[in-house]
Amino acid sequence: MKVLMLIDSLVKGGRERRLIELLKGFAKYDDIELALVLFSKKVEYQEIHDMGLPIYYLERKPKKDPRVFWRFFKICQKEQPDIVHSWGTMPSIYAIPTVKLLGIKFINASIADAPENLSWRDSRWLRSKLIFPFCDAVVGNSKAGLSAYEAPKHKSFCFYNGFDFRRVETLEDEQSVREQYQIPDGMITGMVGAFFDRKDYETYLKAAIRYLDQRKDMTFLAIGDGPNLERFKAMVPTHHRDRILFTGMVHNVESLVNTFDIGVLATYTEGISNSIMEYMVLGKPVIASDGGGTKELVINNDTGYLIPQRDTDSLFESLNILSKSEELRVKFGANGQHRIHSVFTLDRMKKDYYRLYQQLMNNEALDKQKNTASLSEVTNLQ
Repeated sequence: MKVLMLIDSLVKGGRERRLIELLKGFAKYDDIELALVLFSKKVEYQEIHDMGLPIYYLERKPKKDPRVFWRFFKICQKEQPDIVHSWGTMPSIYAIPTVKLLGIKFINASIADAPENLSWRDSRWLRSKLIFPFCDAVVGNSKAGLSAYEAPKHKSFCFYNGFDFRRVETLEDEQSVREQYQIPDGMITGMVGAFFDRKDYETYLKAAIRYLDQRKDMTFLAIGDGPNLERFKAMVPTHHRDRILFTGMVHNVESLVNTFDIGVLATYTEGISNSIMEYMVLGKPVIASDGGGTKELVINNDTGYLIPQRDTDSLFESLNILSKSEELRVKFGANGQHRIHSVFTLDRMKKDYYRLYQQLMNNEALDKQKNTASLSEVTNLQ
């Protein structure tokens, strides 16, 4: 079977990481032929060029470029895919006329967050409602996300992110990482996330400042880049700038996370966070904003703490508890490692998609029970 993958770009992000992991996972499948369409030339995962895939660039100039519909049609005529697998709403919209004209099976896997109170006033809701009727299958990476978007139940699937454990097999020495980023001695708390509106760096930094006003035994890292970076840098008082460090975009994130004592993700909406998965697979206790798919990943008081959104007090208190108990940090970290290895594996994600592809190819009735763990199964693995 031939599968044509569509995505906006390959900048560093959770959706992009899942696509890369799936492409690598399918490399050993003799019966799958892959091709990739990018709607931008932004590529930060350079390993894509080593995979030997046909790659097409459909840049949108202007942003709403109607010529893209025709250019995508010509690519499909050339590649003749059996399945078009889209990882974004705009790629899905551009694909709809072609998949219907050529009779190509269509998977929309754009649901990667779980916004609260999503309504018709939100462009994300409107785009999803436009796309869903034309899909043969809708895939989200969390049950919360599928529910938030009101995806049609008869063709919706929750496939959890799969982690490629090879990413943490070779890590840089902790001392060399500290020197590289000029991290002083003492414990380290870190938050990995782009500086976009959906990430709540304000709560994280307020809790960090409050902690450092009382104790100087912790360094707080803010890892990522984005349009809000300078605004949040300005929040940090001069006398704390040696203990609150902004790294910008990094290319050795796993090695940096490995130096953490505590991993934090303060956010407003989330599906299944790759950052949290990185914390957990490296044995770090997690403090994360409750809601969305995060509660499907983090088990409160078992792998870390789930705290209310925008709650600086709860984040500060959780930091205090974990900073004072190495035993608790080790316990939560070990439980998190076990959970990732049990539920959130690349092999499981790969098999889920492969079975879905087979069902679509064979025109079988979609069997959700075959393709994803039931709620009771996931609960038992907790």
